[in-house]
Amino acid sequence: MSYQQHFSTGSGSRPARSNFEFGRTYVVRPREKHQATIVWLHGLGDNGSSWSQLLENLPLPNIKWICPTAPTRPVALLGGFSCTAWFDVGEISEDSPDDWEGLDASAAHVANLLSTEPADVKVAIGGFSMGAATALYSATCAALGQYGNGNAYPINLRAVVGLSGWLPGSRHGHSDLSFLN
Repeated sequence: MSYQQHFSTGSGSRPARSNFEFGRTYVVRPREKHQATIVWLHGLGDNGSSWSQLLENLPLPNIKWICPTAPTRPVALLGGFSCTAWFDVGEISEDSPDDWEGLDASAAHVANLLSTEPADVKVAIGGFSMGAATALYSATCAALGQYGNGNAYPINLRAVVGLSGWLPGSRHGHSDLSFLN
């Protein structure tokens, strides 16, 4: 099933990107009693299918895995080449600016995917590389109760897992996201 997310960052000093079209979402259903749901986010240039195939073989029969595919967009790090990416990234350095609109849109997409889970099911997010950065950003939004643009974050995450990623915004040395507005 194809999933399209429209997300606007609202008014503010930054221009809003109004449309983010997310790719196909793959779901691995639990083989036994459903106790947890984890949204797993792929890295730059990958897709949800490759991770869903790996995750369905894990000996975790009570977990539902949701593996969305990021939008296809130009990525500055790749000279503007378009590929699947949760947000734009210009360079791998502490001085590279963060794409807050892309991060907020991806975090909102994740929250939307988790919003229909039953109340008795624990929800979590994880990812690899750029997906890990998005997962850690989403967890920060959950902890603070809001996205970087000030909109309320609606999901109570129980866990976050990041493999080979980074925390967007961490180099700014701020304890909250208020500097994004």
